[in-house]
Order: sequence, then C-alpha cells, then structure tokens
Amino acid sequence: MTCRCSLAAIVVLLSAHGGRLDAAEDARPEALKLRIAAESSRIPENSGDRDQDPTLTNAPNSREFGYAQVQSPEAPPSEVVASMNHFAWDLYSRLAGQSQENLFLSPASISTALVMTYAGARENTATQMAEVLHLPASRVHEGFGAMVRYLNHLGSQEDLELSMANALWAQQGYPFLTEFTELLDTRYDAGLRLVDFAGETEAARQTINEWVEEQTNEKIQDLIPRGVLSGDTRLVLTNAIYFLGNWQQPFDAAKTAPLPFTTGAGRQVKTPTMHQEARFRYAEDATAQCLEMAYEGGDMAMTILLPRQTDGLAELEGRLDASALQQWTDRLRPQRVSVFLPKFSTTAEFQLKNVLSAMGMTDAFTVPPADFSGMDGTRELFVQEVVHKAFVDVGEEGTEAAAATGVVVGVRSAPQPAPEFRADRPFLFLIRDTRSGAILFIGRLAEP
Repeated sequence: MTCRCSLAAIVVLLSAHGGRLDAAEDARPEALKLRIAAESSRIPENSGDRDQDPTLTNAPNSREFGYAQVQSPEAPPSEVVASMNHFAWDLYSRLAGQSQENLFLSPASISTALVMTYAGARENTATQMAEVLHLPASRVHEGFGAMVRYLNHLGSQEDLELSMANALWAQQGYPFLTEFTELLDTRYDAGLRLVDFAGETEAARQTINEWVEEQTNEKIQDLIPRGVLSGDTRLVLTNAIYFLGNWQQPFDAAKTAPLPFTTGAGRQVKTPTMHQEARFRYAEDATAQCLEMAYEGGDMAMTILLPRQTDGLAELEGRLDASALQQWTDRLRPQRVSVFLPKFSTTAEFQLKNVLSAMGMTDAFTVPPADFSGMDGTRELFVQEVVHKAFVDVGEEGTEAAAATGVVVGVRSAPQPAPEFRADRPFLFLIRDTRSGAILFIGRLAEP
C-alpha cells in the first residue's frame, strides 16, 4: 500500500542583539488550533504584504487517469505554487551538491516558515528574502496562508492524512508588535505561545520539540538540538507538515524480494524491492524515465525520475528545475508499466543558515544589517539559525482485494508490451499535489 508517511519540521530562531528584554506588552497567548475548514479572509492593516491587490489567479492542474478533476475552493494561487517550486529546486540543488548521500526535505515547510519570518522583515533584509524565496509581487501572506488552508483541506478527506501546522514561540515579556503576531495568527494559524528562553532555555527547547513530535506523529524528535537556543533567543517560528497516503495501485507484499541496487558510491547491495505491473502515468526519453504513482484520493502523487545510467543522477539533477519538471509531467501518459521499486526510509536534518546566506539571504543572519523591525519596532533582532528535519518511509501494505483489482484494471487496457521501470540505481523522487503542482517533499535515494 503505502508511502507510510512523509513529514518534516522546521524552526527559524531569532535572537536579540545584546539580549534586550523590555517590559511586556499584552502578548495575549493563544493555544494553537488546527482549522481544517476555510479561514476568514481578513488581514490586518499594514500587514507587510508586497504591493497591494492585483487579483491572484488560481491554476488547478487538471489530470487524467484517476486524478481529481474538480477545483477545490481552497486552491492556492498559482503565484504561490511557482514561488515554492522555484525555491524548492534552488535549495535542493545547493544541498544536492554538498554530498552524494540520501537527501530528503520539505521545501513547502521551509518556505512557509521563512515567509512567516519575512512578515517582520523590512528594507534590504526583506528584499533579499523575497528574491531568494521567489515571492510574488503582492498579497504574499494571503497567498501562502491560502496554501496552508488548502493543504489542511486536502488532509480533512478520508483517503489520506495531510496537515501543516505553525506556531510562534516568543520570549515572555518581550514586546513583539501586535500587527506582526496578529498577521501570523490570521494568515497562518500560528498561535503565539510564551516561553522563557532567557531563564529556562532547556525547558523552552523541550517544549518546542514536544510540539513538533505531536504534530508529526512522534516521527520527528529532537528537532532543535542542544546548543542551538541561547539566552538571547527571542522568537522561534515552527512549521510541521505530515503526510500519510495509500497507493491507488497497491503493491503485493508477497511479490517483494531482495534484488540488487547499485548505490551512488558504486557498491551493489541487496534491498527489499516491490514489484507490480499496472497502469501508471509514465514518460521516457534517451536519458531518463519518469513514473508517477497516485495516492488514494487522486490529489497527491509520488513522481520518480530515474536516470538511464547507474551514475547518471548528478547529471539529471543538474538539468532539472521547475520548468524541466513541468515538461516531464506534461508528457506523462497512462500506460501499463512493470515497476520495480525498493522499500526505503530515510531521515535528513539540516542547519540552513549558511546555505540560505549563499543563496543571497545574507542580511538576515547578522546585526547589523538585519532589519526585522516589523516584529518589534527595533533593529536588534536577527535570524540565529534555520533548522529543518524530514523523514520518509515508503513501503507496501494493503488488502489482497485492492491489489487484485489494480492488476485486473491494468490487464484490461494494455495494448502494448509494458516498459520496465526498474529503480535499481539512485533516483530522484517528489511528493506533489497534482491539482496545483506544488512540491511538498523532494529527495533522492542513493542507498536504500
């Protein structure tokens, strides 16, 4: 059956230069509540959104062969999807070049947390963040807030589990601007919670980590390691995303067998490999094959890009960006395919300060010149670190009836010999929303 789960969490930590701690204003802490239904569209005045008001358009991505055709009322703006996907490839390319090992992350989680941080950025700090994140020219928080609500709307359906949760963790007694905290609560459902970084740093770390564990079904633990927080930390922004989906075409566990896999280092290992022959969306060219396997419900899918050559992943990664992925997915057509896919799970964690600085977001991490005066009215705050952790587990479960039904459907519409998609070498994979095209997770498997 399943890609059992994919999940990720991120924290953005902001510290005060010099450790200033003023008398508290009325911070009005609220318990975070996950709201599946649509939120109010109100937005506080002077919210910090870029230019006001051109109408944003929705661009649902209509799909054939089992994919949902009806546009959700919560469909995110196409500008937001484009922003997230461009940032996804920029960040993935940077991280992929640092090693040849397994890699997995949620660009949706990272970009959402950074956009919440951008809500308090001003002047050149805001300009740099907007450029790195490829933000649209207007109504940024309205659009990204719509994405959060859209994903939680998908997750409210019976066929899959999908949720995105946000929270603000503020130093008690520190006077954050009401306009900033209200914006994040209104648009991102990021309820404000007070902790004592200055006096009880370790207790604050444990409290935040426990919240992340709860939001990710206890799969992501110890997101913030010891030593990352300090007595000067003033604000932590957290985002967690969780996904659990059943394959539309389940694998039969009885057909899983140990088969050879050639790793990125060139070693051959035996790994449990699932197999089925059924109808999937598929495309190929002389350099690579592309397979898309839908999850139940039809909104989410895993897209796998497999190079023809055992050592061809780096070259394939070098050619890919948001436009190239779109070209691949536009060419996908339903046909019968013989699929060999290894079972795998992987965890990855990153401290992204240096990577984001190299991408052009330099001012945010140093005082001066960091300007987050939209948060507290001063220029004493700066981003201390951006921490991200992600986990994925791909396997096969499900009933025999579901597997048999899938095989029968495939047999009835197979006029040509089935191409073989044998993932016995490093490959790149994504988990996408097929309506909007938004990339929620991206990774590569170099060694099962």
